[in-house]
Amino acid sequence: MTIVTANRLIEGDVVYLAAGGSWCPAIDTAIVARTEDEAEALLAIAAEAEAHQVVVGAYAIEVAEAEGQRLVPVRNKEWIRAFGPTVHPEFARFDVPEELVAASGLLTAQQGSAGHV
Repeated sequence: MTIVTANRLIEGDVVYLAAGGSWCPAIDTAIVARTEDEAEALLAIAAEAEAHQVVVGAYAIEVAEAEGQRLVPVRNKEWIRAFGPTVHPEFARFDVPEELVAASGLLTAQQGSAGHV
């Protein structure tokens, strides 16, 4: 499964190509391509958004479905772009579900900073 990500040109935020050609910071809103042809079509939409200077640096990433059918990136770099830094949970994005934080091996904000991260 593939989705398209980029950075919004104005503020630099990580965004994902969503329905109607919109760009949203929540990975779960991304349109999922299940074939190579679908992925190419999404990249064509992204190229148009880049030409109109809405986003920059659009590219396709591989995702999987976690429990609850949430989309999660397969590669660590994309996980960090989607959910925030891995150095400490207080720096993670506010919208990261606890089960994804737990699956990452990070401490939750409720557990504090005791131990190694």
